[in-house]
Amino acid sequence: MSEGTQGVPDVAVAAAGAAETVSSWARAGRHASIAGAAIGVVAAGAAAGVALERLTVGRSVRRRARMALDSSGPYGSLRGTPGTAYAADGTALYYEVDEVDDRPDGEPQGARRKRLLGALGRRSAAPTVVFCHGYCLTQDAWHFQRAALRGRVRTVHWDQRSHGRSARGHAQIEGTDPVTIDMLGRDLKAVLDAAVPEGPIVLVGHSMGGMTVMALADQFPEYVAERVVGVGLIGTSAGRLSEVAFGLPSLGVKAFHRFAPGVLKALGAQSELVEKGRRATADLFAGLVKRYSFGAPKDVDPGVARFAERLIEATPIDVVAEFFPAFAVHDKTGALAAYNGVPALVLAGDCDLITPPEHSRTIGELLPAAELICVPDGGHLVMLEYPELVNDHLTSLVERAATEARSWRPARA
Repeated sequence: MSEGTQGVPDVAVAAAGAAETVSSWARAGRHASIAGAAIGVVAAGAAAGVALERLTVGRSVRRRARMALDSSGPYGSLRGTPGTAYAADGTALYYEVDEVDDRPDGEPQGARRKRLLGALGRRSAAPTVVFCHGYCLTQDAWHFQRAALRGRVRTVHWDQRSHGRSARGHAQIEGTDPVTIDMLGRDLKAVLDAAVPEGPIVLVGHSMGGMTVMALADQFPEYVAERVVGVGLIGTSAGRLSEVAFGLPSLGVKAFHRFAPGVLKALGAQSELVEKGRRATADLFAGLVKRYSFGAPKDVDPGVARFAERLIEATPIDVVAEFFPAFAVHDKTGALAAYNGVPALVLAGDCDLITPPEHSRTIGELLPAAELICVPDGGHLVMLEYPELVNDHLTSLVERAATEARSWRPARA
């Protein structure tokens, strides 16, 4: 969940199954009912669009359209050399590496990409770009960025614990240890040790992934000082997420933050029922994903919208529930100082409801040398909504980091 985080998709997931538990919300008391009503307003907005669509498009047609998009869309199809890192608690963390390809591929190359390859691709000290995805997503959320840098820069893409191809946290399965942002920072360190044992590094994180990058700096400042030559923080937050309104009415915001963790936990305990409810309300779920993922949902490529929906719906409700409480107590404001001396990019969509742009502006104030970009009409999944714009700024970051890498020496590691 970052300046938007995967966090709102969490809300979308919860709302999709909420129909199955309305009575339990009511029993939770007056304030819980207010929280339920607040989420209901959001759901109603999405439902209105769905209802309008149903007037002209039959359910079977929509289902066939989703199947067609699933089978034909190239999004999320890029794969690299697989590897496994092991977290401190033994949890297996899946990652993939895309190496620099020195072979000509016949594709026309833009001048900027040629400069990028010249600056990085054949340098022994060229940085490796490591991508950290957000809440309820996987490494495939970086599809367009991965495609843009593929073969030109060494990149690492990994799935956070309990997401994608990574294993479920052992302690989380047993219920003995809650997920924390610090835990994710230690997971990132394990991936870096396994996938990038030497050389300079550029870290890029979206939403929860950005928080993970901050947590790394908080716990391993010396490592960051020695190895990191650039950082990109996209749609994320350094803290105060418990104040985010998520587009809810003011009356329901406090109630939502108070009761949402418990409601999600209850839903997680009924995961089978909730997953059935999610499938039964596929159209409403799609509407919620669009509302919270994109700033201008009507203009989003249907294939991209469906891709985002698939990523989010693949996250089990019990995983959604176990991660959610960590965001309320997340505060890594002080840790950002570790990135103050390297090239930095801070980017957000100005319509992000999950990690509002104000959170990125706060990060920008703490990193005064950073390039601060606020994308007009951009939502939480801005890297999918405006991939070319994000790619341009990310390429610029890597170019600036390449200059930093020229002064990097292996002896520092």
